[in-house]
Amino acid sequence: MLKKVADAGHDNEKFKSSDDTYKGLPGCCHYERDLQPSPTEAHEHHAKKENEFYVKGNCGSCKARIEKAAKAAGADSAEWSAEKQTVILNFDPSKTSSDKVLKAIADAGHDNEKYKSSDDTYKGLPGCCLYDRNIPFGEANPKVHFEEEAKHDDHKDHQITPAENHEQPEKNIEGVTVTGSKAATALSKKEAGLVFNIDKKELLKAACCNLSESFETNATVDVSFSNAVTGTKQLKMLGLDQKYTSLTKELLPEIRGLASAYGLNFIPGRWIESIQLTKGGSTVTNGYESITGQINTELLKNAKKPETSLNIFADFNGRAEANITSVSPINEKWSQTFLLHGNGTFGDTDMNHDTFLDRPKGTQINAAYLLNYNDLEKSGFGSHFGINFIRDERTAGQVAFDKKLPQDEQGAYGVGIDISRFQVWNKTGYVFKGKPYQSLGWMNQYVYHQQDSFFGLRNYAGKQHTYYSNLIFESIIGNTNHKYKAGASFLYDGYEETYLKDDMKRNEIVPGIFAEYTLTGLKYTLVAGARADFHNLAGTQFTPRVNFKYDFTPQTILRLSAGRGFRTANVFAENQQYFASNRNIQVLQNSGNIYGLRPEIAWNYGASLQQEFKLFGRKSSIVADFFRTDFQDQVLVDLDRSPQQLTFYNLEGKSFANSFQTQWDFTPFKNFDVRLAYKYYDVQADYIDGRRAVPFMAKHRGFVNLAYATNKNDNGGFWSFDTTLNWVGKQRLPNTSSNPAEFQLPVYSDSYAVLNAQISRNFNKKIRAYLGGENLTSYYQKNAIVDFRNPFGNYFDGGMVYAPIMKANFYVGLDVTF
Repeated sequence: MLKKVADAGHDNEKFKSSDDTYKGLPGCCHYERDLQPSPTEAHEHHAKKENEFYVKGNCGSCKARIEKAAKAAGADSAEWSAEKQTVILNFDPSKTSSDKVLKAIADAGHDNEKYKSSDDTYKGLPGCCLYDRNIPFGEANPKVHFEEEAKHDDHKDHQITPAENHEQPEKNIEGVTVTGSKAATALSKKEAGLVFNIDKKELLKAACCNLSESFETNATVDVSFSNAVTGTKQLKMLGLDQKYTSLTKELLPEIRGLASAYGLNFIPGRWIESIQLTKGGSTVTNGYESITGQINTELLKNAKKPETSLNIFADFNGRAEANITSVSPINEKWSQTFLLHGNGTFGDTDMNHDTFLDRPKGTQINAAYLLNYNDLEKSGFGSHFGINFIRDERTAGQVAFDKKLPQDEQGAYGVGIDISRFQVWNKTGYVFKGKPYQSLGWMNQYVYHQQDSFFGLRNYAGKQHTYYSNLIFESIIGNTNHKYKAGASFLYDGYEETYLKDDMKRNEIVPGIFAEYTLTGLKYTLVAGARADFHNLAGTQFTPRVNFKYDFTPQTILRLSAGRGFRTANVFAENQQYFASNRNIQVLQNSGNIYGLRPEIAWNYGASLQQEFKLFGRKSSIVADFFRTDFQDQVLVDLDRSPQQLTFYNLEGKSFANSFQTQWDFTPFKNFDVRLAYKYYDVQADYIDGRRAVPFMAKHRGFVNLAYATNKNDNGGFWSFDTTLNWVGKQRLPNTSSNPAEFQLPVYSDSYAVLNAQISRNFNKKIRAYLGGENLTSYYQKNAIVDFRNPFGNYFDGGMVYAPIMKANFYVGLDVTF
């Protein structure tokens, strides 16, 4: 065969083509004949070290797999080079051997100079990892390529540099360079827990003006309106309210306490670099409050060169906003980020003609500054500093409401919400010299939050001071297969609240300690942790959590999780959606120290199966997961005792939430991505008068997301088309049977579907324009406000919301990068 190759004009290691045949080749095929090294010369060009061995592979995924297999076999460290096609091993000969390590690497699918992988294992590798098995060891691998991956480190900032999707091959005289792409939302295959990494590309599929709108193209998180008067949105996950999900920013506590009702509006979408969404029990190093999972938001802070962006947005119903973001390196070690956001809603939107605004009017100013220091490679130090100030003013209620008049002179029903918020935080880390596996991290944050508000003739005001500190040490036991983290935390919450004439004050002081162990094997990862928190009002709380991942094959992954979480309920701040009503609030105290109530405690268990396969010659994946949450104690919000009453009390009996979800992602043809999902929820609780389904929770939900983009032109321009359909099944509504017939709600709501769509045009790498529509089906809840004609009467209620309030709404926007 090599003789035939030479006869065709191409020199090789055994035969040389004749001069006439070589000269007869096309000009573009005239290779440099004198530069072709012999096999001996090729081996001499790279003199191997004593602990260096030939191992075949193609890409970054191969590198991770090879190094993981080596460490699982006892190597202290392993460094695989794609260019050299070798791995350098460091190990203790008393614990393992090169033979044992290389055998493990072969078992993982990678041929090496001592062992060959089985055909079945090799064929089971992802397509991008299928190296050429016939190339002799020591020769260059022409299939080498690299893909960008999101990396997660609890002590450092998330550094996610999204590769642009739909990349057009870049052509030159000598060949073709293909640039890969990364999914806009990717399920991490490395994490023991079920973790989704969401990057900016996903967020650009919709309007995404703030965090509450960042999940419209995500099937895991449910976004719902919670009040017809204030227009607030809330997230739900695993069938439970937002308060049971830990919402963090830069891995620091963020949307909690008094910020629960409106905090989603305080993180602008254009500020977000990435989101990490964890379903089920998260790491104990981040605190004790997570029950259904964690949503962490990372702000823009990574740039190799200065980049300033301007975003302008407006919808057709009087809302406008502007964002300015600037990320720039100061020098080799320092970088900074300026973030500025302003929005205003000025139009009187009343699409259902009930005399009430469908969303509040008002303005927000939001500014942040981030400063980053990175000298990890030399001194081992890195630090991140941030400061943020927010001023938000909203007015809602009847269109005729005049906020200039005193409350007692108003003829119309009005709502006013004024919020001021200030934050400052720092995260500093140190990596020990000569020990890249050992580090120390310290996080600190102070938050001041103030809210002054009124709902008709009812006043609610609150102040919150929070200081949080978290110290984490990370190292290994023997080798990197055995990692551990240990540390201590401190949380102080000072609350002052006023509702009507009742003044409520409390201080929560919570020192805590924790430890977490990670065991990494060839096909499995186990993360087990526990923490003890000494709460001055809730007593000592023990929080164990465990996550386990087993890779049957690189394409088939099983995950199991279990864990405990606890939290103190802020019953007034977390239920403001019911303040715009004439329900009287009643707290049935039960020997607790927080509003007379005990803390909430729950156990969460989960299992998921991830399967990747080829469909239409392209990558496809299905994920199915089941989670159950069992409450040991819970503060129930009872809307059924009376339509004129809102009652809080501790659970006596059982309360549980079963959640099943299956999601299928595939690409039928180039640049066209499809995401299909189905969710089933069974959420029930034992209320005072018996067990029943929790209201406003649909048992069945369906989801479809379609995304298509054209190839990029020579200027980097392309079109993008995105559409999302959410189908929501019927929901149980609170009991209103004691109301007059005209003010009664049905037992169950109707099912409905909401369609959103967006078209965007990237003219080049710096200018992007977009046009979109929300709720294009124009389905809205009729009579969303009970007895809207008499807002000061006994039957008025603006909290009975289960569907959109506004009909179709259209928007336009422009992104410019300087």
